[in-house]
Amino acid sequence: VQLQASGGGLVQPGGSLTLSCRISQFIEEYYTIGWFRQAPGKDPEGVACISAIDGSADYLHSVKGRFTGSRNNAKTTFYLQMNNLKPEDTALYYCAANCNPSGTRGQGTQVTVSS
Repeated sequence: VQLQASGGGLVQPGGSLTLSCRISQFIEEYYTIGWFRQAPGKDPEGVACISAIDGSADYLHSVKGRFTGSRNNAKTTFYLQMNNLKPEDTALYYCAANCNPSGTRGQGTQVTVSS
């Protein structure tokens, strides 16, 4: 089973991006999918944890109200809608099964917020 994140890019402050995490085959044991990010020289941090059951999500305090997690009905793609992006959101974003950054995860997609 592979997880692949996509949708990153360069965006100006205040802009928006939508990241996608595609799962090659949904596994029943994947109860949640987490989005994590790691900026250069910093530890990884959890950004959002999305329930595979109902699509609800918990968020890092600093992104609440700006980021929204969701999934498709087939539970094969999990999204992270990011609005009002700030320079401090710049990082490599990746998704991981069961919100475990050390578990099954994708390679990540770079998000750069800069004017």
